[in-house]
Amino acid sequence: MWKFPGGLSEPGEDLGDTAVREVFEETGIKSEFRSLLSIRQQHTSPGAFGKSDMYIICRLKPCSFTINFCQHECLRCEWMDLSDLVKTENTTPITRRVARLLLYGYKEGFDKIDLTMEELPAVYTGLFYKLYHKELPENYKAMTGEN
Repeated sequence: MWKFPGGLSEPGEDLGDTAVREVFEETGIKSEFRSLLSIRQQHTSPGAFGKSDMYIICRLKPCSFTINFCQHECLRCEWMDLSDLVKTENTTPITRRVARLLLYGYKEGFDKIDLTMEELPAVYTGLFYKLYHKELPENYKAMTGEN
C-alpha cells in the first residue's frame, strides 16, 4: 500500500526534526519542515507498546528529488501526483485524506491548512516550548488585552 514516510520520534526530538529525519532515512530525500498538517489519535494500537498513539503529519519542502530508498523499510518508493494518490485504492484512508488536504492547500493556499510553529518562553526561566497553531492575522499578533 502507498503511504507517506514516517516513524517514531527519538527522545527529545522535535516533530519537524523527526519528519525530516524519517523522510531522509526512508527515501534519501533531503527536506525542510514547513508545518504541521494534522494529528491522528488512536488508543489500543497494536504497535504502540500499550500506549495511546499520536500520529503527527507534517508538510515538508523537498530540498532534493533523487530517491534512494531504504529497502529494509520500503518495498517501493516514488514521487506520485497527489491527484493520482487520492484516486488510488491501494492506500490507506489517512493517506488519501492528507493528499486531499494538500491538494486543497495547493489550490487555496497553505495558510488554509497549515498549523505553523512559534517558539515561546516557558514559565520556567530560560526554557522555551513550541506552540503549533493557525497563523494569526498581523492585526492580532501584537494585540494586547487592553481592548
